[in-house]
Amino acid sequence: MAFVHLGIHSEFSITDSIVRIKGLVKAASSDHQIALALTDLSNLYATVKFYRACLDAGIKPIIGSEVYLENDHTTVTLLASNQQGYKNLTNIVSLGFTDGQVLGKPIIQRDWIFERSEGVIVLFTEKSDVGQAMLSSHTEKADALLAEWQAVFGDRVYLAVKRTQRPNEDRFIEQAIRLSNAYQIPMIAHNDVRFLTQDDFEAHEARVCIASSHVLGDPNRPRDYSPEQYLKTQAQMTELFSDIPAVIDNTIDLAKRCNVTLTLGINVLPEFPIPEGDTIETFFRRTSQDGLEKRLEKLYPPAQRGDDWAEVRKPYDERLEFEINTILSMGFPGYFLIVMDFIRWAKANDVPVGPGRGSGAGSLVAYSLNITDLDPLEYDLLFERFLNPERVSMPDFDVDFCIEGRDRVIDYVAQKYGREAVSQIITFGTMAAKAVVRDVARVQGKSYGLADRISKLIPKTPGMTLADAIEQEPQLKDLLNNPDNMDYEDANEIWEMAVRLEGITRGVGKHAGGVLIAPNKITDFSAIYCDEDGHRVSQFDKDDVEAVGLVKFDFLGLRNLTVINAAVKNINERRKNEGKEPLDLETLPLDDKPTYNLLQEAHTTAVFQLESTGMKKYLAKLQPTNIEDVIAMCALYRPGPLDAGMVDMYIDRKHGREEVVYDHDRLEPILENTYGVIVYQEQVMQISQAMAGYSLGGADMLRRAMGKKKPEEMAKQRTIFVEGAIGQGIDEKLAGGVFDLMEKFAGYGFNKSHSAAYGVLAYQTAYLKHYYPSEFMAAVISSDMNNTDSVVFFINDCRENFNLTVENPSVNYSNWAFVPKDKSTIVYGLGGIKGVGEGAVESIVSARQTGGNFTDLYDFCRRVDTKRVNKRTLEALVRAGCFDDFAASLRPDLPADRAFDIRGALMAELPKAVQAAEQERQNDNLGMIDMFAEIADVTAAPPLPTTPIWSDAERLKGEKDTLGLFLTGHPIDTYRDELKRYTKATLSNLSETKFRETTTFTGLIMDVANFGNRVVISLDDGTGRIEVSCYAERFARVKDKLKLETVVVIEGTVREREGQLYGALTDVMTLTDARKRWLKKISVKISGNDITLLQQLQSLLVKADNSTVHYLSHQLGNQVGNSMDYAMDSMDTDNATQRLGVPLNLSVYTQYASAELQMPAHWQIVPDDETFNQLKSWVAPEHLTLEF
Repeated sequence: MAFVHLGIHSEFSITDSIVRIKGLVKAASSDHQIALALTDLSNLYATVKFYRACLDAGIKPIIGSEVYLENDHTTVTLLASNQQGYKNLTNIVSLGFTDGQVLGKPIIQRDWIFERSEGVIVLFTEKSDVGQAMLSSHTEKADALLAEWQAVFGDRVYLAVKRTQRPNEDRFIEQAIRLSNAYQIPMIAHNDVRFLTQDDFEAHEARVCIASSHVLGDPNRPRDYSPEQYLKTQAQMTELFSDIPAVIDNTIDLAKRCNVTLTLGINVLPEFPIPEGDTIETFFRRTSQDGLEKRLEKLYPPAQRGDDWAEVRKPYDERLEFEINTILSMGFPGYFLIVMDFIRWAKANDVPVGPGRGSGAGSLVAYSLNITDLDPLEYDLLFERFLNPERVSMPDFDVDFCIEGRDRVIDYVAQKYGREAVSQIITFGTMAAKAVVRDVARVQGKSYGLADRISKLIPKTPGMTLADAIEQEPQLKDLLNNPDNMDYEDANEIWEMAVRLEGITRGVGKHAGGVLIAPNKITDFSAIYCDEDGHRVSQFDKDDVEAVGLVKFDFLGLRNLTVINAAVKNINERRKNEGKEPLDLETLPLDDKPTYNLLQEAHTTAVFQLESTGMKKYLAKLQPTNIEDVIAMCALYRPGPLDAGMVDMYIDRKHGREEVVYDHDRLEPILENTYGVIVYQEQVMQISQAMAGYSLGGADMLRRAMGKKKPEEMAKQRTIFVEGAIGQGIDEKLAGGVFDLMEKFAGYGFNKSHSAAYGVLAYQTAYLKHYYPSEFMAAVISSDMNNTDSVVFFINDCRENFNLTVENPSVNYSNWAFVPKDKSTIVYGLGGIKGVGEGAVESIVSARQTGGNFTDLYDFCRRVDTKRVNKRTLEALVRAGCFDDFAASLRPDLPADRAFDIRGALMAELPKAVQAAEQERQNDNLGMIDMFAEIADVTAAPPLPTTPIWSDAERLKGEKDTLGLFLTGHPIDTYRDELKRYTKATLSNLSETKFRETTTFTGLIMDVANFGNRVVISLDDGTGRIEVSCYAERFARVKDKLKLETVVVIEGTVREREGQLYGALTDVMTLTDARKRWLKKISVKISGNDITLLQQLQSLLVKADNSTVHYLSHQLGNQVGNSMDYAMDSMDTDNATQRLGVPLNLSVYTQYASAELQMPAHWQIVPDDETFNQLKSWVAPEHLTLEF
């Protein structure tokens, strides 16, 4: 007997199912099932995927959802019977997210369903409001509720009965039969499917526990599911309900009522408003032509045009005409106009926009419409790489906006086209290989250490699967296949379950930049999901929204644009004061030698695209001299070209170390800018055109085929290429060789349009950094001022490479952000001080702008709002050095470089200053006039005491607590000369270590964070910071040496990840350990009659020996000379004494002679800081020598 499953949850229910769409459809097809209903929990995420898969298998797809009804323990299942029903279902599900979220769950109100009932079918299970009433002792309530539903839905109401061996099912069936007979409501069989086979039950339970953070073995965890909830066959369901066969037949009848068709593959754009009297075609053409005219006026000012202007202009006009005709014939003018509009709005409203991104920079129309800012003819960029007239597909502009302004542009689009017509795009996170191992181990109750070990053995390669990992990693294979391993059984239990869950949808997110604009409402195409911030997001992912016809626009946030915008504002403020025109980035000379010198010296910290350690290394080798070199490096610095040796090949050819050979003369004009190396995809297209007569559209098809590397397609393309080349008079063997060369490099070739746009942006930032370092670096540090590690790194770059001074924050100069004080000075931003909020900064800046600079602490407290600048804030300002400026007037006796010595006194005066300010405010509020006002202002600041003066340690601790870093010094400064003996590298110039190679570096321990099986130590040496990881087992052995705020010497490896260096600890030494290892001896020059010093030195020895000092004392009373040498030689020196410290040697002198004493082996001191400080307090610096 035929049967249809009408209640299936897939993996897209997120929390309670492991049913994969493809597996579901395949299983149903093998059982010859004619229809399936997908009813995921309160969402329609998988609708398109399910619909397509069913149609491909010849199965009728039924679209539905089991939604939360008025609370999170009541649900009702809704099915769409027709197009209107599908539209209503989409709106109902969307309302749950937009209007009904409670603690993250989308709750639907019953009225919302009643108002959108047309075309919707309702299924009641025991979890519905009707079902819960049926199971209660008040069955009359069930009758009343059912009557209300039936009044709205008529014959579109069904009772769904189950036999999955869970509580109350028999009771529900009894009541369902009663209500069915009483109200003529059909009953259907329902299996509440959550997994495909009965064997999947354990994996399903693991998935549920992962979602709910329970452990499988927990006796108190919820157990809401049974092993019977698998995709039973039609025969099994018929047998299960053989006593009431009508419930099986009714599923077929219900399935016949559901007829929804999705329109796929037809793109629908919103209408762009066109001026009256124009069509979209005429407006598009005119706007493009006008835009080109403006661009050419800037590129080639009329006054500078020569007699050859007609020839110069001709390629632009021909290219523009070709592009306009292509865009019109493909039906995409509206797309270009929409993008043009929001980019022009952004530029007009102070939202920085990138010069272009992706292949869109290859379009002259885009350049003319201000969508991109790169002349495609100047950089030899191809339109067909972006929009191929021989392969119709939607254009796709990726647009970079500054991060701070991106949401404003999206908001503008929402206002223009209607908020219900605009949304962002959902993404689905899956259980990837490494993560699923950890998840499974946790719910199975296995050890964290084992999970961490297995996870770390899985290679980090993107897209890595468990199956690939076990083939690629021998240690992993041995762990799972060798029964002698202690963890063999546990590891296999984890692995087997992880394999079953790998790739299952784990959660939802939001596409980084995708924005949809619908003709009317997004819900005409896709249901809406709302993230935790209330942003509207489509329930279909980017592939599915495009399938249903929505057009995606990419609004990407780029931090560097924020930096450049802030830097240019700083620069133009300075230029305005100097009487100069504002700086225009578009007109910067691209052949500026000093800018290329900066790149050659690799001083590219914070330079867009060129700031990573690896990139700096290659820039220093490359010695770039033109913009093409910069563009090429942006294309080549990727894993593929690096691994293939293409970067070194490019560099060697540039410098003549490797000969540049062209297989044919036609290749030279295409490859000469890249020294014969095929760097760009566009070069593959141009070679195909030049050598084999391809059209650029056909060449783009070849490029795509080479990228996919399908053997049969490549064989076909090879034949076309070779035959085309022979037709051009080129030798067959040579043509085959060129094709092989193209095929080799095509997989590594990069989109030149993208590289050119980003290369120019990289050059612009390098230019700004060279000519305006204080303005540029102030903007850079401000953009990341909450990341202390970055601030430390940037400040060191300022000091070391650009001779910039970064002054401590100042109430008289600082704003929220870092600001350039002059060409060589940056002032720390108040926003970077912990404990100082935006309100406090606003009050400080406002008071300064209104009444001028503050003169002293009393003046400051009087003028700011002490409710916003409270006691905690004031203390933070003092400790951060914000009042150091006052030293010039309050303590003129202090040297300028000791201005911070007033901090202790200011902190002591703080209560008095606050009290005086409060008293003055109270007097003002009461309208009182001070009788002594004419004589003296009682709130005038008294002289600042000269004490207390904080020690260096107190001052630096105050800076660390408030700024997160040390600004006026560093605790490591005391040891800096000594540390150079132990390592040549500072943290700012560390580089990656080679395989199986370690290096040594030093720093002050700022933090030790324990992550269970791994510990991360944060080091700071004043030039930079680095995180050093250490496994728990090793940490346990060395933890006594890893104390906060101590200086250590670490031996370990260094790796670069995403442009950042990270360390891994092999061994660690305290300074005491390092001195024992590298310090050969300590020599003290001592007067022959200084018995006191001798006794003091004796007290420092590791192993006391009073006989030695007694003997020496006796000898020191006599003339120093040969007798002393004899005395020491005759002493019993135990050469076998273990080295517990560092040898202490004496050089004794009198007014007549001196002698170097050979001390006994036990004359050693422990070289810790306490001993060293004691030694330095007793011995003059010129009499103390450390010999390394």
